[in-house]
Amino acid sequence: MTIFGIGLHVLVAIFFAIHAIRSGQQLYWVMILFLFPGLGSVVYFFAIYLPNSKLQHGARKAVSAAAKTLDPGRELREARDAYEFTPTAQNQMRLASAQLEAGNAEEAAATYEACLSGPFSGDLEIRYGAARATLASGRAAAAVAYLQTIRSSDDKFRPEQVSLLLAQALAAAGRQDEARAEFEFALSRYNSFTVQAEFAIWAASVGDADKARQLNTELQRTMERWARHTRDLNQQLVRRLNAAMGSIR
Repeated sequence: MTIFGIGLHVLVAIFFAIHAIRSGQQLYWVMILFLFPGLGSVVYFFAIYLPNSKLQHGARKAVSAAAKTLDPGRELREARDAYEFTPTAQNQMRLASAQLEAGNAEEAAATYEACLSGPFSGDLEIRYGAARATLASGRAAAAVAYLQTIRSSDDKFRPEQVSLLLAQALAAAGRQDEARAEFEFALSRYNSFTVQAEFAIWAASVGDADKARQLNTELQRTMERWARHTRDLNQQLVRRLNAAMGSIR
């Protein structure tokens, strides 16, 4: 099949090549896509595109939510047992993540900081986890420092999540002008539902009712188009948004 004289498999390869460049993938993927457009596109789809797609993330969140509902303490128990049996750096990272997801922010922060003092001290994923844990445990300044280090090391690492978490950490540290600037940056760059909602929640918390209502209007339009599973996945965030909007009415 051809479109404008170009084979469909070539158009697909061009689409994936653009995705590879914009998402910061290694340039050898672009070479593979143009040298072997058919097979290269299939490999790229399963190796890079699908694991990072919203569909894949949504499926993971759904499975994770179901597992937590059935046995909320399972992952923490298994992670603790694995680390006690084999105290490797990988198992220590798994334990830190499980502690944070279970709501044990202080323990998670201590475990992440222990990871950063070992051979994986430069690992950005661990540093990001440490930022989340320290912010959740009330140490906003430490979280800001972790996130600024991540950004200066690699500004392509989890860019939306780092920007949003940095805005929240700055706000928690009382640096509201900087927090607003970071929220505005995240909104202009990513404009996702999560960024809009967190910005609206923050705006309501600092008394900026106009900004909160403006963002909430867009969010309501988005939610009107949601399927049921999307609403379920975002239930906690929507609940926080509704509470924040209720506080300014």
